[in-house]
Amino acid sequence: MSWTIADIPNQSGRTAVVTGANTGLGYETAAALAAKGAHVVLAVRNLEKGKAAADLIARRSPGADVTLQQLDLTSLDSVHEASDQLHAAHDRIDLLVNNAGVMTTPKATTKDGFELQFGTNHLGHFALTGRLLDLILAAPGSRVVTVSSIGHRFTRSIRFDDLQAERSYNRVTAYGQSKLANLLFTYELQNRLAGRDALAVAAHPGGSASELDRHLPGPLKLAFRPLEQDTETGALPTLRAATDPAVAGGQYFGPGGFLEMRGNPKVVSSNRRSHDTSVQRRLWTVSEDLTGVTFDLPSAA
Repeated sequence: MSWTIADIPNQSGRTAVVTGANTGLGYETAAALAAKGAHVVLAVRNLEKGKAAADLIARRSPGADVTLQQLDLTSLDSVHEASDQLHAAHDRIDLLVNNAGVMTTPKATTKDGFELQFGTNHLGHFALTGRLLDLILAAPGSRVVTVSSIGHRFTRSIRFDDLQAERSYNRVTAYGQSKLANLLFTYELQNRLAGRDALAVAAHPGGSASELDRHLPGPLKLAFRPLEQDTETGALPTLRAATDPAVAGGQYFGPGGFLEMRGNPKVVSSNRRSHDTSVQRRLWTVSEDLTGVTFDLPSAA
């Protein structure tokens, strides 16, 4: 059975924070939530581009309730400042969509010295979620949706002995590591949320024609292009994870078609490594140490 934007329940009264919401999948996610009545915070690095996105959403959905929040996930100082500002503006967050990311970039580091893909895609969102946890737990039925990728299969595991790629760097496997980390984080967060009225869910867009693939190696880009779908369709797994009343914590949504590259959103499986509870807990501890952000959630172990 297909699931479309028309299946999104009324979101009036809910506050949603979407990272990387000025373009691509994040924009489509934010636009759909706003069209259904949610107050949507576009958490973006570039406020000028964010303003353009907010204006476009308003044109698509007159009366849409959209605000901007500056957020640079490559800077822990920016994450902390953004969380402080969100605390000042909101008493609860019903939905946090950890969508922003970078893909197969040349070797670089974040402002805090972390390998760029791991630092942005995982550590930035880990820190943001931890900083906003009290607002998330203040909202009944809240959700944290983290966007992973089929690319989580591009790596064997987390390279704890060289997390920042100081000894060697391969941009495809580094991307895979960051996306595997997104899943490990989601599953461990759900374990720690057990017994609370909040869910951690993951999603992936399959192959979507967005700016994200601009650093993808040429052969991979050519191989994927015939299977790509538009960003509006690519956002559907995230939107289903965020809004479908039947969603259970720890589920992973993606396209149901060939190789999960396109098609209707459904529950999909992630690789065996993502379900290794010892790796989940180790990554959590390392992430707390690296970011200085701790969650007021005991381990389920």
